[in-house]
Amino acid sequence: MHIKSFRVQNFRRLKNVRVDLDEKTTIFVGANNSGKTSATHVFQRFLDPKVRFQIYDFTADCWDAFNSLGSAVDQTELDLPNIYFDLWFEVDEDNVHRVLNLLPGLDWDGEPVGLRMVYAPKDPSSLMMNYQKSRSDRKLPDESSDSAYKPWPLNLTDYLTKRLTSEYEIKYYALDARQCDADLIPRDGYEPFYLGTNATGAGAMVSSLIKVDFLNAQRHLTDSESHGRAEDLSRRLSRYYQRNLQKFETDLDALSAIANSESALNEHFAQAFDSILKSIEHLGYPGATNAGLVVKASFNVQNMLSTNARVHYALPSSRGSLLPDSSQVLPDQYNGLGFKNLIYMAVEILDFHHAWEDVDDHRPPVHLIMIEEPEAHLHAQLQQVFIRRVFELLPEAKSGFHTQMVVTTHSSHILYESSFKPIRYFCRDSGTQSVHCSEVKNLSVFYNGEEEATRDFLQQYLKLTHCDLFFADAVILVEGNVERLLLPLVIERKFPALKACHLTILEVGGAFAHVFQELLEFLEITTLAITDLDSVGPPEVNSAEAKDSEGSRACKTTVPHAITSNETLKHWFPKLTTIEELLDLPDSEKVVKLDGEEAGNIRVAYQTRQPTVWGSNGIELAGRTLEEAFALENLTWTQEPSRKAIGLTIPKSNQMTLEQLHDALFARVRNLDKTRFALGLIAEKDTAWKPPQYIMDGLDWLCAQLLSPPVGSSVGGEVK
Repeated sequence: MHIKSFRVQNFRRLKNVRVDLDEKTTIFVGANNSGKTSATHVFQRFLDPKVRFQIYDFTADCWDAFNSLGSAVDQTELDLPNIYFDLWFEVDEDNVHRVLNLLPGLDWDGEPVGLRMVYAPKDPSSLMMNYQKSRSDRKLPDESSDSAYKPWPLNLTDYLTKRLTSEYEIKYYALDARQCDADLIPRDGYEPFYLGTNATGAGAMVSSLIKVDFLNAQRHLTDSESHGRAEDLSRRLSRYYQRNLQKFETDLDALSAIANSESALNEHFAQAFDSILKSIEHLGYPGATNAGLVVKASFNVQNMLSTNARVHYALPSSRGSLLPDSSQVLPDQYNGLGFKNLIYMAVEILDFHHAWEDVDDHRPPVHLIMIEEPEAHLHAQLQQVFIRRVFELLPEAKSGFHTQMVVTTHSSHILYESSFKPIRYFCRDSGTQSVHCSEVKNLSVFYNGEEEATRDFLQQYLKLTHCDLFFADAVILVEGNVERLLLPLVIERKFPALKACHLTILEVGGAFAHVFQELLEFLEITTLAITDLDSVGPPEVNSAEAKDSEGSRACKTTVPHAITSNETLKHWFPKLTTIEELLDLPDSEKVVKLDGEEAGNIRVAYQTRQPTVWGSNGIELAGRTLEEAFALENLTWTQEPSRKAIGLTIPKSNQMTLEQLHDALFARVRNLDKTRFALGLIAEKDTAWKPPQYIMDGLDWLCAQLLSPPVGSSVGGEVK
């Protein structure tokens, strides 16, 4: 038996989301403030009676709903906001008896078993009466007073900040999967079967099915050099010892050792306190009838590790030996935070497991462990080892019992140690205008729906590059190393506002950028794909033209009937066959749209015609590649003798016509050391050069998508 999925409505950023869980380990990823923590905290709110709801747990738009209802004239039919939490279980034969109260009927045939928990008003009418009474009992300040004091409650939301727990309660319902659609959303008109509240014992039924433990990110490991870390590893091991290791009551050797220690210490105390006890006798105590004073040792076995023992780290006994030498030890605080964090997490997880096993009666069949940001203080390789081996920490569960783990992370090293299947991507809900709502993408759906070759390529690429695709606000796909090196510099100089956004730059090449389309559209990540025209001539082009690696004939973009060899452009603009058609395409049509969609999240940027002036000649030209476009748009600057290190300076260029210089630059770029070109620009102190306009236009579009209002100007995107 295990949790198949859960659905949350009206809880913080989770307006209405479904999250599917893997049978073993599920990984929650996404940018900061995307709803990952909300998806774990909802379990605490509904399943831990010690954790109480607050008004701030309602989605922000619920506050307006509360206030509008609080001021409504007709309060006979009130529909106050509720928080919904649906749990769906896959139930095996060994556990059918545990869910009898949740089965929809005797004709149940193995469908998912559903449990709905609703945080709802105990009595809406009574709530409103109490609210109105509190309003009428307010002591308002004198109208002539200019006091800023506002008496409570200002509105219904303000009232519930103090009275929520007394006015609301958790109600439990059984759900019938046959009365729900494919996404397990109840159909219109279906009323789930009411089970009761905590007061009637319905909450105990839920506790008998699932136990949830949380390993929070703030683990407070003591380091004497670091203030504010309150709990040391020794104390944590003590708690583990008390619950899980062999009890002293049955260990005769341990009991004997303690008794001998107490006896020896009692003799020492008797000698040490003999003089002071005799001095007290002079004051008449104990006299002839009172009990005598004796100082004795008494060991509390349960607290011994935390109060009388400390974790130490034994150094290797000799060079090259892995065996520790107990005579050479270091105190706890001398070990690194990373290893202490790793040890702490292992102890906590094992402690959770043993506590779950130690439940004598009615042990819940499902144990859910939620681990928040395990990467803290761990280097990359240790992060990968942890996520790869964490499940192996646990002993094999008995038949009928099952453990699942949920890991929230910002680490690409943890993320790409797994396949796409367990990843759940949290992002802003593109279907709403509110920035306060999230949606969750199940990448197992993408995994199962994508062609195997494409899926395997993407998975291997992301794993090898450890890119932070799932944590980015936007992605920039680039042709090669030159774009990857220059883009940060262009952004810093021309689009400084973009530095506040989390951008991922992926070097994918012109032949593979389109392979990412399905994944990027599935994730709905804003994407700028910067690529090259890569113009080639038709077969009849003069054989003297250079031949590229694909066997096509590379040519300038001005050659009549030239076509593109770029697979990205062929894929995203299949109806455009010639370079001239690509150059004539308006910027508004360079956004890739899905069928039936008015807007898209992928914008393609490639070379465009730009005014090029040399001497008295001027014409609009488009480069074939970034380097050629840069040379044409910075023609005078690149031909200065002092720019020779850049690699685009043509000898005797001052004696050439514009067409001749273009031919020379085209030939030069074909054999250019592109990395040297990029590094030369980065090292160049003169910042008079300008980036190619197609890159500026692409970044201008990116600004418009990410920044509100757009920060860039209409031309070039420079901040004014």
